Amino acid sequence: MPHAELKYSADLALDVPVVLRDIEAIIARHDSGAGACKGRGYAASDYHHTHLLVTLNLLTKPHRDAAFSQALMADIEAGVKAHLTQSCHVSLALHYSDAYYITNFHEVPA
Repeated sequence: MPHAELKYSADLALDVPVVLRDIEAIIARHDSGAGACKGRGYAASDYHHTHLLVTLNLLTKPHRDAAFSQALMADIEAGVKAHLTQSCHVSLALHYSDAYYITNFHEVPA
């Protein structure tokens, strides 16, 4: 299950839920087995220069090679920038998990 985080200066007009849904859809287009993408947005009230940092974390899998990563990053960058209505610095980081990462779902019976 991928994770996406948006960290941005508070002066940036950004519809975080919509951007996160688009990121999830882009990941799904590249990897239909990726599943839901958990996402969070953090607006920073204290900052220097208007900016957005997008961080993606995915599980390591054989098909997620360099070509996959470059194509995914290009589409994520274009998709995110399509939501920006003002000039700003943009950074994007793609990270893959190591062997000591667990992701699952904890369900409490009703």
